[in-house]
Amino acid sequence: MTVGGDLIAPPSEDAEVTSGRRWPRPGWFVAIGYLIGAFWVYGRFWPGLGHRYLTDSGQDQTQWEWFFAVTAHNVAHLHNPFFTTLLNHPLGVNLMANTAMLGLGVPLTPVTLLFGPTVTWALILTLGLAATATAWYRLLRRHVVRSWPAAALGGGFAAFAPPVISHANAHPNLAVLFVIPLIIDRLIRLAEGGAAVRDGVILGLLVTFQILLGEEPLLLAATGLAVFALGYGLARPDRARTAIAPLAKGAAVAAVVIAPLVAYPLWWQFTGPQSYRSLLHGPAGNDVLALTAFASRSLAGDRATAGPLSLNPTEENAFFGWPLLILVAVLVVWLWQVALVRALTLVIVVAMAFSLGPEIVFHGEKTGLIGPWKLVSQLPLYESVLETRFTLVCVPAIAVLLAFATEKVVTLGALAPWRGAPLRLVWGVALAEALLPIAPKPLLAADRPATPAFFSRGLWRHYAAPGHTIVTVPLPDSGEATAMHWQVVAGLRFSIAEGYFLGPWGSDRQGVYGAVPRPTSSLLGRVRDGHVAAAVTPADVQAARDDLVFWRADAVVLGPHDQQEPLRVTLDRLLGPGAYVGGVWVWDVRSITHAGGGD
Repeated sequence: MTVGGDLIAPPSEDAEVTSGRRWPRPGWFVAIGYLIGAFWVYGRFWPGLGHRYLTDSGQDQTQWEWFFAVTAHNVAHLHNPFFTTLLNHPLGVNLMANTAMLGLGVPLTPVTLLFGPTVTWALILTLGLAATATAWYRLLRRHVVRSWPAAALGGGFAAFAPPVISHANAHPNLAVLFVIPLIIDRLIRLAEGGAAVRDGVILGLLVTFQILLGEEPLLLAATGLAVFALGYGLARPDRARTAIAPLAKGAAVAAVVIAPLVAYPLWWQFTGPQSYRSLLHGPAGNDVLALTAFASRSLAGDRATAGPLSLNPTEENAFFGWPLLILVAVLVVWLWQVALVRALTLVIVVAMAFSLGPEIVFHGEKTGLIGPWKLVSQLPLYESVLETRFTLVCVPAIAVLLAFATEKVVTLGALAPWRGAPLRLVWGVALAEALLPIAPKPLLAADRPATPAFFSRGLWRHYAAPGHTIVTVPLPDSGEATAMHWQVVAGLRFSIAEGYFLGPWGSDRQGVYGAVPRPTSSLLGRVRDGHVAAAVTPADVQAARDDLVFWRADAVVLGPHDQQEPLRVTLDRLLGPGAYVGGVWVWDVRSITHAGGGD
């Protein structure tokens, strides 16, 4: 099979035969190489896994481990997998409206229950990167190139490019993307006249699985595929006309499969408790210089250079490096007559343009130039996307281009042996200069602070009944979610107030990170940020009592914190003297909440 008849079809068997002897399939060795590469990326995390933390993940590793833990908890106790009140009690959290990655969290429940969510987190990230590279390798080998080294190069770039490695710190939904090439494989099969029913059913199951892994990468992939189809259709209208009918038949079958499987999860996501209409965020486009710069964890990069050009270390969504972009430009000029290359070029240009946001920014300064993202930013679904992430769409397009160009070099060398060696040498040097600077360094990891004995040794049971609420101070949010880890260590046997999740804000249900803060959580947040104990008023005391009743709290707990003293003084003023137990300060508030109807 080929992409639009532009290429010579690769062999049907991924094996080499020499002198009658069948050698092992190179795909196995390529997959093992990808796995070694993935362990290299997480080489500082795996040793001492039980107490290690990916430094650049911010609060996201804690959040993801909590997602995996609560998913396993729901499965084990036959609870609704799409909702929980263990966080943000009593309102709860809509797990389907968050990036809980249920498609892997549910089947890995035994791993989570036996070994803990950190192991699940590490396995999904490490094996997911390797699986993503392998899936792209198989797609390229089957539909684009005959040469397995060319396919291996493309697959490796698709999974280990700087934008993906940045997300590999904290966002498995945007780094573990092995289903996307499987979807593309089925679309190509359908376009080439494959079995509409068989391939359509498989396509429908794959899309359903991807919805349960992450809807945002599916939307990004669909956008890239639509742009590719437009570009390829303009370059080869004859092939486009031939592909429309079989694609339509297969898509209809896929829709019949998808609809009943995702109807209830999507209904819960968009209309269920704690659902939201769209995610609220400001402009988040790439600085133009981010396209040509080097990422923090690339061999040629550093945090001082990359930091000012990105939102944070987990959102370094461009950073392809200027040598690679020059190489891509040269390849486009050289191979422009190939319809595949023209379509890939359109994808790269459109995705990069979208990633620049509604107003072009250069070196941190707004230019006043309106970007094309302005035209689509308010469309349904797109209004919730961080536009900087559109450079993720460029990654597979560049991967295919590199694989195709490598195959072309090999083919030209075979046609003219006398110049084959020099041509391969020049190409090897060009690849080294473009790809070595952006090769990933191991992600940073450090030891995690020990969980206080109050939680790890079960001392909390003397202050809160199972299933009741412990209010942890500072209340967890996107900036500080350690309490969610303590809750996991304690076996999720109590609920906590507020938290780090996506939920609704206001009557129009705008999506925000975290809970709508109560007066007491706002007061304690100001103390945390201002480093000074609050001058508490009678109104503050009454608000605290009302909030504790709302949260149905049995205890308020202040754990180790660099602002522990001003927070403790403030809580003493609100609730009376606390007790130091198991490494934390505790205020037993059952007399308040039970009297107020909180039990």
